[in-house]
Amino acid sequence: MARAAIERTAFARVGLLGNPSDGYFGRTISFALRNFAARVRLAESATLRVEPDVDAFRSVEQLAESVGRQGYYGGARLVKATIKVFHDYCIGHDFALAKKNFAIGYESSIPRQVGLAGSSAIVTAALRALMAFYEIEIPKAEQPGLILSAEVDELGITAGLQDRVAQVYEGLVYMDFSEELMSEHGHGRYDPLDPKLLPRLYVAYQTQPAKVSGHALDDLRTRWERGDVQVIETLDRIAALADEGRDAILARDREQLAGLMNANFDLRRRVMAISESDLRLVEAARALGACAKLTGSGGAIVGICEDDTLHERLVRQLGALGAHVIEPEIG
Repeated sequence: MARAAIERTAFARVGLLGNPSDGYFGRTISFALRNFAARVRLAESATLRVEPDVDAFRSVEQLAESVGRQGYYGGARLVKATIKVFHDYCIGHDFALAKKNFAIGYESSIPRQVGLAGSSAIVTAALRALMAFYEIEIPKAEQPGLILSAEVDELGITAGLQDRVAQVYEGLVYMDFSEELMSEHGHGRYDPLDPKLLPRLYVAYQTQPAKVSGHALDDLRTRWERGDVQVIETLDRIAALADEGRDAILARDREQLAGLMNANFDLRRRVMAISESDLRLVEAARALGACAKLTGSGGAIVGICEDDTLHERLVRQLGALGAHVIEPEIG
């Protein structure tokens, strides 16, 4: 008898402090945003099918070979990339994959192209489904790197580990990606924090995103790799904000945390282009008395919202700029 279908979920992500230093041996604080999720459903079948793609494969090995030769195509490329890196990981660690196939598909409520890590959520959910289907457990600390590999190595997306750590560990997480830790362990240090220590927050995202999130970091990477002093010093300072932010969260120092979040955006603006629509959101929120910074690569902002009155004003003012305002569920 065929096993029941497997369904796994991964949530959106909000970068609270330190981004985008995660891709540059920095430190960050992020949380999983439970308001939105990607869900992957996997069920045993005669051939391996990535839905809604029409192509079918005889086995995981055939899909991995096909991707190696022809690359990715179709709307489910993230799922294909996940299957490929999962296959390669298992082969490299001498995990025998059972000789069975599956049909796999996904759905997502995460707003697209607004810096809420919708792509990595699909990969995270797909990896969880594959581990459950094949009854293979990959150490938690290694999963973010595997998820990142699906996007960076297989699909050429410029990204860092922050999103994947938040989505694997969930809740609120402080992350240290120092070069020493990454070299010695192959991953950073990930410390959960109690979300109840946070003040009341808001997230506002654009309903008509103006760009594709995956390309925002390309120029920054190039400048960092060639030793641009301004970029290196600015990213080091942004990373330090995460350390100061952890202390502020533990001390419940709302004013300090708000100042650090504003500083994160202002520092980022020194070395990265900010879209006019993002800048309008930040300036409008600050004009109302709220702090504001980008949640990720662009398209959404996060800040502290002290009370219902401020929340209602944010809904009106940011709504007039084409943004939807929510109160994040962290859990």
